Amino acid sequence: MTMIYLDHAATTPIAKEVMATMTAWAENKDAFGNPSSVHHFGRRARRDLDDARRSIAQTIQAEEKEIIFTSGGTEANNLAVIGTALANKDKGNHIITSKQEHHAVLRAAEYLEKKGFEVTYLPVNNEGIVRIEDVKAALTNRTILVSLMAVNNETGIVQPVQEIGSMLKNHQAFFHTDAVQAFGLLKLNVLQLGVDLLTVSAHKINGPKGMGFLYAASHVPISPIQFGGEQERKKRAGTENTMGVLGLRKAVEIVMDEREYRYQKYSSYKKEFVRVLTEKKVRFQINGTINNTVPSIINISFPNTDVQALLTNFDIEGVAASSGSACTAGAIEPSHVLTAMYGANDERAINSIRFSFGLMNSKENISAAANIVASVVNRLTNQKG
Repeated sequence: MTMIYLDHAATTPIAKEVMATMTAWAENKDAFGNPSSVHHFGRRARRDLDDARRSIAQTIQAEEKEIIFTSGGTEANNLAVIGTALANKDKGNHIITSKQEHHAVLRAAEYLEKKGFEVTYLPVNNEGIVRIEDVKAALTNRTILVSLMAVNNETGIVQPVQEIGSMLKNHQAFFHTDAVQAFGLLKLNVLQLGVDLLTVSAHKINGPKGMGFLYAASHVPISPIQFGGEQERKKRAGTENTMGVLGLRKAVEIVMDEREYRYQKYSSYKKEFVRVLTEKKVRFQINGTINNTVPSIINISFPNTDVQALLTNFDIEGVAASSGSACTAGAIEPSHVLTAMYGANDERAINSIRFSFGLMNSKENISAAANIVASVVNRLTNQKG
C-alpha cells in the first residue's frame, strides 16, 4: 500500500535540490570552517553564510543585518516574544497575543506571565480571525509587543496582518508575526505589512529540519535568550549551522520561484478534495471561510466522529493527516484553535481533521485520498447509526 501524505503543514520532505546543495557543501573540504575563524576556511564559511543571509533578506524586503538564523520556528518565536519583552520592559510590561497562536508563542507568553508581564489573549471570531478592533481596544500605554500569526497552522486562515500593522504604526508596541505557514504561499513584504519581527521555518518549505530565521528590524531591541559567543550580532549565540543555512537558502529560492504556481496547484487540490467528499455524500463542515485560507490547508469537521478514530482509520487505509486535538491517556483534548473559534463545548473541537497539501501530492492521489476519507467517514458514521 502506498501512503498518501496530507500533513505538509506539520513538515515537508526535503527537496532534492536542497539535499544536493547541502551534500555538496558537506563534501567540500574547503567549506567546513567555523564562520567566526579568521583563517581561509573560516572566511569561506563566512562568505557562504553572508551570501545566504543577503539572499533570504531580499525575499521579504529586509536588510541583511535584520536576519537572525535560528534552529527553527519555535526558537525564532521564543526569541521574538521573550527577547523583545525582556529588552523593552522599561517601557511597559503588557503583551498582546491571541488564543489561537502556535504553542511556541503561547508557551513563551505564559513564561513571561510568570516573570511579571501582563498578557492579553485576544479571542477570534467564528471565522477564526482576530478582530482589528479587539487589538486596538487591548492596547495601553504599557503595551510593548503584539504577536499575531499570519496564517493559522490548524485552519490555514489568513489574518489581517497588514491592517493591524498599519493600526500599530504610531504605537510604541513592536509587532511580531509567525509567518511559518504563510511564507512561500503569500507575498510577504515586511515594510508593507508593518511588522517589526517575522518568523520562518525551513522544514515547512521543503528545507532541513532544525533551521529557520527571525526577521528583526534594526530598530527593535532584543535580549538574547541563549548565551555564549557573539554570533548573529549578539542576538543568538552558537556556531552557525552553515550547511543548514545553505539548505534553507536553496529552499527559499525554490519556493519563491514557484510561489504562484504552487498557490494555483494547491488550490486545485483543495477543490478536488471537497468535490469528492461532496460527491460521496459525506457529512462535513469546513472550519472557517474557505476563501480566506491558504490553499495548502483545509480543516474539516466530520459530525458524529472523533479525532482518534478518524486518524487511526485514515492511517490504516493509507492517508496521513493530523489534528489540533490531542489524545492523552485515552481522553481527547480539544483543539485550542477550534475552541477559540467555536467555544469549549462545540464538538468541532474534537471531530475535525487538518488536511494539508504539498510536493508529495498530485491531483490523482488527492482524489484517491478523498475517496478513502469518504469511505472511512461514511463507515464510521453508519456504525454509530
